[in-house]
Parts: sequence; structure tokens; C-alpha cells
Amino acid sequence: MRDRIVVAAVGLTSEVGWARVTMATIADRVGVSRQTVYNEVGTKPGLAEAMILHELDRFLGVVSLAFDAHPGDLVSAIREASRGVLTLAQDNQLLHAVVSATHGADTELLPLLTTHAESLLAAAKIVVADRIESYELLLDDDHLEAAIDMVVRVVLSHVMQPSGPPERTADDIAWISARVLRSP
Repeated sequence: MRDRIVVAAVGLTSEVGWARVTMATIADRVGVSRQTVYNEVGTKPGLAEAMILHELDRFLGVVSLAFDAHPGDLVSAIREASRGVLTLAQDNQLLHAVVSATHGADTELLPLLTTHAESLLAAAKIVVADRIESYELLLDDDHLEAAIDMVVRVVLSHVMQPSGPPERTADDIAWISARVLRSP
């Protein structure tokens, strides 16, 4: 039930803007009572957090699949993860609604981006760090942490403001990563 509510909220946010999303509208769309929506997600800020976590899970799932597909080649895993994340971002309804909020379309969405940015970044870095453990690298822990931070921040920067097609950007990120991660 919670997933259905969150998916409906993402759809409504992209259609009518966050300011016009109400618990009653979500309840109507899902076919449940307004109280059921409150029971599942709490308040509207709780709904916003649930939406963010739902989308974060989708993005981190793409990252995990890419690493699973390239267990012996870290640079290929990073390329595939970057490409997958950037491709998913192109069509992501909630992401587009949040980005448009930073450009004045719906200022109520801005806290979705700013309040949770640090925790989203931390979660992404943890997933990448966990996945990188199985690769043989010549970096000490401090430099590895810096490299992971660099890769995650570069990908997120391109998610928020793409500079080219996902394939080309992923190739560029992989090229940079190859130089950094393979350096003693």
C-alpha cells in the first residue's frame, strides 16, 4: 500500500506540482481513504521523504546491477553505473519536478533537494564503497574515500544538469575514474 501511495504521489507531483498535491488527492487516485494515506506516510513532509527514498532506491538499484554485471572490471562497473543512473534520470518524473523547483516552478519542492542532499549523497557513497571493496585497488583508505566522493559527486552533478548524452558522459566519468582509481 505504501508503495502505491508513493508512486501516486510522484505521478501527481509531476502532473500538478508539489504545492497542489494533497493527501485527499492521493487517496482518490489510489482508491483508499485519506486516513489510510496518513497511516502509511504520515504528514506531507513524511510523504516527501518517502518519495525521495523510493527514488533513491531505484537509482541505487541501477548502481548495484552495474557492479554485479562487472565483478572483475571496476572501470566498466563505474561506466555502466553512471550510464544507468544518467539514463534513469532523463525520464525521472520526481527528479524533473525537483529540478524545476530550483528554477522557480514550485518553490515548495526546494526542501526536497536541499534538506536531504547530504543524506542522499552519503547513501550513494556507502553503496559505492561497499561495492568497491571486492576490487583490488592500490589506493589507501583516505584516497579511496576521496575517489568515491569524486565519482558520486560528478555523477550527481550530471544528474542535476546534464552536459551530454548519458553514454558519452559515462565514458568521460569512466576515463577519469580509471586514472584516479588505478594510481598508486
